[in-house]
Amino acid sequence: MAFNLFSRARRAFTSLSEQEILALAISSEEDDARIYKAYAARLRPDYPDSAKVFDDMALVEDRHRQVLIDMHKRRFGDDIPLIRREHVRGFYDRKPDWLSKTLSLDKIRAETVSMEEQAKRFYRAAMSEVSDADTRRLLGDLAMAEEGHEETALMLGEKHTPGSVRDEEATKERRQFVLTWVQPGLAGLMDGSVSTLAPIFAAAFATQDTKQTFLIGLSAAVGAGISMGFTEAAHDDGKLSGRGSPIKRGIASGVMTALGGLGHALPYLIPHFWTATSVAIVVVFFELWAIAFIQNKYMETPFMRAAFQVVLGGGLVLAAGMLIGSG
Repeated sequence: MAFNLFSRARRAFTSLSEQEILALAISSEEDDARIYKAYAARLRPDYPDSAKVFDDMALVEDRHRQVLIDMHKRRFGDDIPLIRREHVRGFYDRKPDWLSKTLSLDKIRAETVSMEEQAKRFYRAAMSEVSDADTRRLLGDLAMAEEGHEETALMLGEKHTPGSVRDEEATKERRQFVLTWVQPGLAGLMDGSVSTLAPIFAAAFATQDTKQTFLIGLSAAVGAGISMGFTEAAHDDGKLSGRGSPIKRGIASGVMTALGGLGHALPYLIPHFWTATSVAIVVVFFELWAIAFIQNKYMETPFMRAAFQVVLGGGLVLAAGMLIGSG
């Protein structure tokens, strides 16, 4: 939760000046060109034709960058402000180049489609913030060029997966579902399930009073849900990142955070302390494995790694709560 709160320090896109919008476009084109060059290097041994496509896409991004620099020089001079994606609210951070070494062609294609969608959305949004006619025309041309790149990326997957039938709309719909509902919901479920373990079980073992423990757990779960929901909705409006409605994401994050905390608080409605605690521990076990399963299914995290991270981390938090409450 603290990380999300600090992310609010990013600039709102609508607060950028026209010079800063051009500077942001320049740095974004530089980053994308580097990423495409890394993809080309990764694919060249097995897919030389596709590698050539990414080499060409990198060259095009470099040309876009040069055109943007020329526009900046004409309007604002040689000094380009330092502003990058990570400085602007709603932008996705690009994955580092070294991660491309483990990506398959299909995943590179999907990542490229996502990159081009974001770039196209950025240029269209930038047009509405710029009044200079030449700059607006340039941004519109770049938006159309990025759309062409998106189509090229989609064709790459078809070329190297013969016999498979891809439903582009279904893929896009699933990706949007993951971005809008699954990602914020999973973050909320993890926050609610893990972060409330220590206070609930510390209160349980300190008081051995099931009613008081339930009230503490209920307040912790509801409070965390409200906080996570508002934080998720406020830090990104979804227009540039393509993550969808902030209200939907806030609901997903807030509800799942509350449910994650309530799962191991509800057993303390049972009046017998050790029975309630035993049931709560079983619930925690299923919660943590459910999180690992969701990470594996929707986020493509290897199941054993997800299980190790979530179950081990949750187990340590659970043990810490019991030890503190028993002390």
